[in-house]
Amino acid sequence: MSDAEPELEQDDEHQVTPLELFFDLVFVFAITQVTSLLADDPTWGGLLRGMLVLAALWWGWGVYAWLTSAMDVDEGGVRLAMLASMAAMFGVALAVPGAFGDDALLFGVAYLLVRLLHLVLSAIVARDHPERRGSLLRFAPTAIAGASLLVVAGFLEGNERIAVWLVALAVDYLGPSVIGVGRGWRVAPEHFAERHALIVLIALGESIIAIGVGAGFELGTGVIVAAALGIVVVSALWWLYFDVAAILARMRLMQATGLELHRLALQAYSYLHLPLIAGIVLFALGLEKTVGHAGDTLDTVPAVALCGGAALYLLGHIAFLFRTTRRVWRRRTIGAAVLLALIPAALALPSLAALALVSAVCAFVVAYEALRHREHRVQVRHPELAA
Repeated sequence: MSDAEPELEQDDEHQVTPLELFFDLVFVFAITQVTSLLADDPTWGGLLRGMLVLAALWWGWGVYAWLTSAMDVDEGGVRLAMLASMAAMFGVALAVPGAFGDDALLFGVAYLLVRLLHLVLSAIVARDHPERRGSLLRFAPTAIAGASLLVVAGFLEGNERIAVWLVALAVDYLGPSVIGVGRGWRVAPEHFAERHALIVLIALGESIIAIGVGAGFELGTGVIVAAALGIVVVSALWWLYFDVAAILARMRLMQATGLELHRLALQAYSYLHLPLIAGIVLFALGLEKTVGHAGDTLDTVPAVALCGGAALYLLGHIAFLFRTTRRVWRRRTIGAAVLLALIPAALALPSLAALALVSAVCAFVVAYEALRHREHRVQVRHPELAA
């Protein structure tokens, strides 16, 4: 990732290609693997390890989002290199369940390969652009160092391994902001925003999968009600992002130029979309446990995940929208606070009742915004009618 050039030419915009969507299918599998990892070890330690793996996967996907924004990768030898990167990412996804166990070294090596292939592809993009090459040279050391530390972590155990993971992710995430990478990289705003919107949609699909996994083959009344309430929450989460938030953010990104475009893309999308994805994954964990045990009380971590995951998603929205619109979305803030306050209730009530409360809060936030701000909503979604 790197700072954008002062202005973009019209030709820089391009549609999301089938190859990019094909690449994202691997990320779908990786997210499913993270949810399975959390479900198999629903403890605080398991939660920490799952979120560390998710953070690594997100950054690995994110650097390719920047790459494909700079150029159309669905042609020639670059296409083959992208397919090789996809294969390496699939290896990372396969190793997710054992990323802190027997497959720790495999995960680290596969992840390092993903990052090295990205640098090779970036070098191809930058071969005729001195400023891009300079940006890549500034970005490469932290990218290689962070990924290499995950290989080192594969030789360690316990708390030492977790500590190295934390250092590795800190180096990787903070590198572009602390070191700075200049004006060498192009960002196609519409493409970049669409790519992140699609990955949010893919992550929401993981919640749908969680309903199916939790339901299994016994479709009793409790399971059906839990599945219906789960769909209500997932629909609300979809609405909150795609109704107006994604549109407003995309418009702001399209208006930005120069270094501000880079900073906005990096902060609002690369950084602040991670809480959205993490919130969805956590909610999916709580939802899977609820659907599978609709009449029981949730254990501590699944209960926190059910309410806290939805709250984290809303908090991510608040930060994302504040960075792009400079406005605090109060109803989403209140909704997040209420969801966090519901955690003690989720620990005491049957899981189905806890899910009903979460669905009520999310549905209320959506309904209030849609009705209270309906005129502004029309202006955003249908500017031709407002005119």
